[in-house]
Amino acid sequence: MAILKWLLILSAAVVVGAIGAGQAGLFGGSPPIDLGVRNGKLKPPSATDNSVSSQASLYTDNPQRQTAQIAPLPLRGDGPMTLTKIRAVVEAMAGAKVVKSDADYLYAQYTTPLMKFVDDAEFWYDPAAQMIQVRSASRVGEGDMGVNRKRIEAVRAALAASP
Repeated sequence: MAILKWLLILSAAVVVGAIGAGQAGLFGGSPPIDLGVRNGKLKPPSATDNSVSSQASLYTDNPQRQTAQIAPLPLRGDGPMTLTKIRAVVEAMAGAKVVKSDADYLYAQYTTPLMKFVDDAEFWYDPAAQMIQVRSASRVGEGDMGVNRKRIEAVRAALAASP
C-alpha cells in the first residue's frame, strides 16, 4: 500500500512538473527559419508524423509524403481575397496568431493552452495551380495526434462556409 501511495505521489509530481515546464514555454520549440515559398514550394512536411502539406507528394525522398498529404484549399474569389478570408478564419481560432500576411502568403502560429506547444501553419496562393497550398507542422515531438490535419480541415470548412 505504501508503494502505491508513493507511485501516485510521484505520478502527480511528474504531471505537475510537465505542466509547469509547458507553462514556462519549454515545449514551444524554436521558430523555423526556412518557412515561406521557394521555387514554387512550401517547406517539405516533417520527417515525422506531425505535419500535413498539400505539396507533400513533391518531396519523393520524404518518408512521410503519403501520410502528410492533404488537399490544397480551393479559391473563394481570387488568391488575395481567399487569403484575406483565411486570415479572418485563423484569427478566430483559439491559440492562433498571424505572424505574416501578404497578398499571396499567410503564416500563423498556433499555441496550445496548457502545454504551450507551438505549430506553424502556412497558406500560399499558388497562381499556377489556382489553389491555396497549405502546410501545418508541430515544432517538437514526433506525432501530433492528427491536430495539424484537423486544423487545416477546420480552416477548409470555415472557408467553404464564408460568404
